Amino acid sequence: MKKIFYTAVVLLALVSCKKNEEVKVEDKPASYASFGDKITADGAISKEELLKKYETMKETDTIEVKVASKIVDVCQKKGCWMNLELGNNKTTFVKFKDYGFFMPFNSGGSEAIVHGKAFISVDSVNDLKEYAKDAGKSQAAIDSIVAPETNYSFEADGVLIKK
Repeated sequence: MKKIFYTAVVLLALVSCKKNEEVKVEDKPASYASFGDKITADGAISKEELLKKYETMKETDTIEVKVASKIVDVCQKKGCWMNLELGNNKTTFVKFKDYGFFMPFNSGGSEAIVHGKAFISVDSVNDLKEYAKDAGKSQAAIDSIVAPETNYSFEADGVLIKK
């Protein structure tokens, strides 16, 4: 009888300890899908920091950088380009080094880490019309493109997309 009593006491003690025990939740590292060269999320600057860098650049300037931002949209033909959010209604147009990899069509709205070269480009009317067509813009929107544009551009060699 004593053995049953002691077993019951021990079980009750264990159950009551479990109830009062704090549950510790550890932050899990973000999980990413990787494209192109293998990169890590470490050392990425914010989109706002990249915008500040772009604002001081000239057309001939190029900087190597890793940035964390949100994907605005992706080429719906092949996934061969995307636009990243920079803040203040600005974006950077991202192509992929040596046409070596592509983004999933449904990655718009995803958080991403992108490594590569940021630069200023002047895009021709023909290129701008092709990009508009790839993005699924209306014919009226495509026809409204009549002048070259100076843009913030980026050639990515590696991309991480948060799962």
